[in-house]
Amino acid sequence: MTVATLFPLPNNHEQRFKLHNEVHARASVILELPVRCSHLALLLTHEQKEQARNHLNELCERFSITPPNKDADHFSAIFDSFQLRWEQHAEFICYTFYVTNILEKPFDEPALEHVPVDWLAQLPGKIMVAAHTTVMPINEQLVDLETISKYFSNNPIVGAAVSGGAAQAFTDFRIHTDGFSRFLIIDHSLKTQQAGRLLQRLFEIEVYRVMALLALPIAKQLIPKVNQGDQRLSAITEEMSQDHRDDSLLLDKLTTLAAEVENHISTTHFRFGATSAYYQLVEQRIDDLRENRIQGIQTIGEFMKRRLEPAINTCKMTSKRFTLLSKRISNTSQLLRTRVDMSIERQNQALLTSMDLRAKMQLRLQKTVEGVSIVAITTYIISLIGSMTNALKKIGWQIEPEVIAGFSIPMVLLVVAMGIRRIHKMIRNEETEN
Repeated sequence: MTVATLFPLPNNHEQRFKLHNEVHARASVILELPVRCSHLALLLTHEQKEQARNHLNELCERFSITPPNKDADHFSAIFDSFQLRWEQHAEFICYTFYVTNILEKPFDEPALEHVPVDWLAQLPGKIMVAAHTTVMPINEQLVDLETISKYFSNNPIVGAAVSGGAAQAFTDFRIHTDGFSRFLIIDHSLKTQQAGRLLQRLFEIEVYRVMALLALPIAKQLIPKVNQGDQRLSAITEEMSQDHRDDSLLLDKLTTLAAEVENHISTTHFRFGATSAYYQLVEQRIDDLRENRIQGIQTIGEFMKRRLEPAINTCKMTSKRFTLLSKRISNTSQLLRTRVDMSIERQNQALLTSMDLRAKMQLRLQKTVEGVSIVAITTYIISLIGSMTNALKKIGWQIEPEVIAGFSIPMVLLVVAMGIRRIHKMIRNEETEN
């Protein structure tokens, strides 16, 4: 986007205008009252998101409406007989259809009947929320709670005065035989934009509460596993306190348990985190309703606190228990590894002591062998001298071989001993140089 400026300023950041306009991205629709609405929220896979966008483009082309931009995640348009609001979220996509007129019975001929049936049948994804809502002007019949309850199949209703008393909102938080939940809004003094905001908040409460509960089945499946993990860890720590334990075997068991727990944490981390975020949005949207009690029925906030909060707490506690179990396993593993390291160190110390003793014994043996070697070498040399002197005597020399050999023994011993000593000295010098 290029804008004229009066001052020589630096270039705009490439995301400046997109980020600036983000606060206007999900503006509430402007409605002409009274109005009937049908709201659909569908859970999508990554591949189905592109299909959903193309499917919306097909609807726009059918009615000659300019489709949304390729990177848009929200879209509003008025078609021939209905108004559409489309929103794409990280995990789901929402369609809200508005029809401006009213009937005697609020949930007869819902807004969805004005949408092409063949197009609806091809919507990608799986329905998480389907709701019909009607905004009706106040009349004598709508003052009586029993009459209002008849519109909800005589189920107990939940409701309150909302938007500072400008309207009253009622629901039973049940799926009726047509597969849709219902909201009834009685208009006292709603403005057009105010009605759009109120409808959007009610739909978001319904969608976010269901999305928050996606983690509940997972939590129920994991509760026995976290209990089992606690028991296994307790058994391992009890074995650690016993004598004659095999620390390496205990460490293997602990490592296996740690791997299982970390696998559960990694596979459920996103879902439990999303549950916490969705529940915060539910609480925020309920606060935005600005409820005032209607005598005789629960407010939407009270109903959610009593019915939804226990399920959310179950998810939070399951996630927290796995996190605490992981920390306990880590502490136990660190203690066990320290014990294993100390055991190995003691074994190494004993091995070094044994090796030192063996080295001393080998040195003594070597000295003994060297002494024997000196005697052996001396005996051999004396034998050679004796053979040589005997040969000289036979050729006529006047010598006594035995005398010469006997007198040679001390000298040969000395020479051999000095030679071996010199060899040792040369070896030590080489080791010092290296």
